Amino acid sequence: MRFAPMTYSLPFVLRVLLVLLAIGVCASSPSALANSSGGAPAPPAPTSSTPATGVHATGIATWFGPGFYGKQTACGQTLTPGVVGVANRTLPCGTLIEVTYKSHSLTVPVLDRGPYGHGADWDLTAGAAEALDITETVRIATHVVGKAANTPTLGLPPESSSDTMTGGALAAEP
Repeated sequence: MRFAPMTYSLPFVLRVLLVLLAIGVCASSPSALANSSGGAPAPPAPTSSTPATGVHATGIATWFGPGFYGKQTACGQTLTPGVVGVANRTLPCGTLIEVTYKSHSLTVPVLDRGPYGHGADWDLTAGAAEALDITETVRIATHVVGKAANTPTLGLPPESSSDTMTGGALAAEP
């Protein structure tokens, strides 16, 4: 049995080539591959785009602190015990997130990349975890509420004490 030769339209061929190109780019991107030392994939670079506000989600949260004090975050802040913020793999630096756990609620900026372990979606600074009364891996509710300028002092306690400010984050108790 003999088959007739198949002909394809130019738009079809271009679409197929575009899909193949996209697959090749994705497979070779740094985020898809571990670094040469065999460690974890490289974190995505912080961006300056503004995420949509009003995005609600729940996720698993861990916290970090003492072993990282004195080191610079991915967004340029120096981590200290007083810094209140959160690490996220994809949200831009300075994105303000309202974090709720049990009866506690706190608005914190994204100031680092992560988390990279324990199947977590969020990594709170020790100051944020303390303010929310979190001592272990927990499920939290999150809500994108806005954007703050990403400065080296983002997440630091204000110079003057205020009842409405806690460690550089806006506190709201229900």
